[in-house]
Amino acid sequence: MKAILLSGLLAFMPLQGGKAKAPPEPIDLNTATATELMQLPRVGARTAARILDYRRTHGPFRKPEEIMNIKGIGEKAFLRLRPHLRAGEAP
Repeated sequence: MKAILLSGLLAFMPLQGGKAKAPPEPIDLNTATATELMQLPRVGARTAARILDYRRTHGPFRKPEEIMNIKGIGEKAFLRLRPHLRAGEAP
């Protein structure tokens, strides 16, 4: 009985821990919403909020490398994110 109940619950739980599917086109750091930023590989709600806070505090990103100024995004993370980022004109 427990096995049936557990399998029923698992069927409705979202899968976690898998690879995030990268966005089809680069995301503009100057216009992206939190939801759009969370499409980036290994970027969750906390990191997306930090990116938005940084943008509000420091103004638009001039180049994607500036994302390394955000806590939790070092060189290794940047290299993984770089193909999916751009820093376009500020809105």
